[in-house]
Amino acid sequence: MCLGFPGKIIELDEFGATVDIGGTKREVSIMMLPDEVVMGDWVMVHAGMAIAKMDPIEAMKTLEVLREFADGLDD
Repeated sequence: MCLGFPGKIIELDEFGATVDIGGTKREVSIMMLPDEVVMGDWVMVHAGMAIAKMDPIEAMKTLEVLREFADGLDD
């Protein structure tokens, strides 16, 4: 099973981007994306690669589910 995380693009260059994933910043490659991305776009991040653009509402819902899951691990 693979797990990807939604990240919002906060910095962008030719082949990479900095994304914010729930308050954590990560450098990712955007070379696998078939579509152009711009600052503020949401992308699915897996293994250091942005693998797909995401709808902002779906990205936020996904982050919320992941937060709830992580909070449940503390119990």
